Amino acid sequence: MRRALPIPLFVALVGISAVAMLVPAVHAAAIGDWRTGRVFVYSAALVLMLTSLLAVATWGHRSARPLRGHLLTLFAAFFVLPVFLAFPVHELMPWLAYRDAWFEMVSSVTTTGATLLDVPAEVPPSIHLWRALVGWLGGFLIWVAAVAILAPANLGGYEVLMISGTPGGRRQPSMPGEGEADRLLRHARELLPVYAAITAVLWFAQVIVGETSFVAFCHALSTVSTSGISPVGGLENGAAGQLAPLAIVVGLVFALSRVTFSRWTPPGGESRALADPELRMGAAIVLVVTCLLFLRHWAGTIDDELRSGPVEAARALWGIFFTTLSFLTTAGFTISDWEGAQVWSGLHTPGLVLAGLALVGGGAGTTAGGVKLLRVYALLRHGERELERLVYPSLVAGGGPLQRQMRRGGAFNAWVFFMLFIVSVAVLMLALSLFGIAFEPALVLTTAALSNTGPVAAAAATEPVAYSSLSDGVKFVLAAAMTLGRLETLALVALFNPDLWRS
Repeated sequence: MRRALPIPLFVALVGISAVAMLVPAVHAAAIGDWRTGRVFVYSAALVLMLTSLLAVATWGHRSARPLRGHLLTLFAAFFVLPVFLAFPVHELMPWLAYRDAWFEMVSSVTTTGATLLDVPAEVPPSIHLWRALVGWLGGFLIWVAAVAILAPANLGGYEVLMISGTPGGRRQPSMPGEGEADRLLRHARELLPVYAAITAVLWFAQVIVGETSFVAFCHALSTVSTSGISPVGGLENGAAGQLAPLAIVVGLVFALSRVTFSRWTPPGGESRALADPELRMGAAIVLVVTCLLFLRHWAGTIDDELRSGPVEAARALWGIFFTTLSFLTTAGFTISDWEGAQVWSGLHTPGLVLAGLALVGGGAGTTAGGVKLLRVYALLRHGERELERLVYPSLVAGGGPLQRQMRRGGAFNAWVFFMLFIVSVAVLMLALSLFGIAFEPALVLTTAALSNTGPVAAAAATEPVAYSSLSDGVKFVLAAAMTLGRLETLALVALFNPDLWRS
């Protein structure tokens, strides 16, 4: 029998965050910023000391309810762990209040990418690296938790695939005598090489097209984690110019479906990625939205021959396609060709389109936020089934047990989540209104936080909303919303299940 983790998972995460602080410390030393390097080293030593004390106090502790313990750990990782992550940020930028540094780290670890740092050039490069690295680690935690914690509990979108108590109709592989903590560690070991390899490929690809190594590395980290964090304020400000997004697109595909990296619970037992409904639905949404927006812009240039050239049209089409894919995967990257498309036609793209894409989100079990494509697919199939029954009331639908489950129980579970999501939007908007936020900014900020797509606040609002201009109460509400969006409402509701608290 394998030995379980001797300390609670949260304590292990605190220790990992301390070790991770050495990465920006090494970077700061490499560029000659010795003060920044010392701050990160001192912060790492302090957090390691706290980890040691917590480890001694909790050594050998076992939760009576592993699922309850893991869900509470995930909540603490996204809401409490940033207290430790904010140590070097506040020390290096004393003008940034500690509560603001905590908000910045909550935004990073939940892969939201909402930032209070309006002028990236005024921030030490190692801080940008730390933000991107925290987002990368948060994305990896989401990957592992989705497979090892949420899927066995039929949460995180996997409830749509539940058949006879097992996600996707297939029982998750396990080793003899393996406990909850052992399964978590096993999946972490299996997924880490994949996660790191994708990051390395994206880094190398951006360097090839002319991006600087540091910026390429930060963009690779934020692409894989869909955090959208950039040390230069966006892809358009990088050295590679128009070529960097070509490499980014490949990384965003991994946020559309879990079958690109997970070897179990594929829909219908189908292992081919092209047969996955999430990938097909994501591709359909990107193509349809891109075509509609392009036709709208193209119609605005019909009467102007100077603006309707093929080169301008191709650049506008590329900018629309990339931005659509970016917001659907909740990364929130934009490029200069997106703004160029609006200049090309003279028409402003409704921000509601980008907010809607972010709300739909990417694939279940990925780093993307939002409602998830799998739930939308289940509702679509259920609607298709109901329309067929209007014509043929006695129709018996085929497609196997999984498709029947998705049209019935899966659609019901997806609808329950959708209703809870709408209630969450209403409650959060009401909370923001109590702090004096108007209706439109409240809707945009709520959408950005719950979908974990921070750039929505700047791209979807009529007047861009700066997070730095918000009050402390609003920032706290948004931090809670980011955590709720990352955990999802069903996981929070599961914590109130009495069975999880009975001895």
